[in-house]
Amino acid sequence: VILKTHAPTVWDAQPADLQAAIVAVKKVATAVRDTLKPDGLNMLQANGPAAFQSVPHYHLHVIPRWENDGKGFDWTLVPGDRANIQAVGERLKQALK
Repeated sequence: VILKTHAPTVWDAQPADLQAAIVAVKKVATAVRDTLKPDGLNMLQANGPAAFQSVPHYHLHVIPRWENDGKGFDWTLVPGDRANIQAVGERLKQALK
């Protein structure tokens, strides 16, 4: 699902365009569910080279998933430094005020 207006990343996109995109994602995801009958669904969106963004235009991937499809994401828990995590959380909390 791609925005109708150009925005390279989520940081550049207008809120109304992002809202329209997520409404379109729901429509596409519902069609995928009803037609393909997947066991699950991933939505993927990347911003910037470090996140492996391959196209410089905001878009969301709607990816149907089946048990044992051989694809997968590595969500292995990697414990972090609790003090650092809390400090970052506090910085973000301040930025969101």
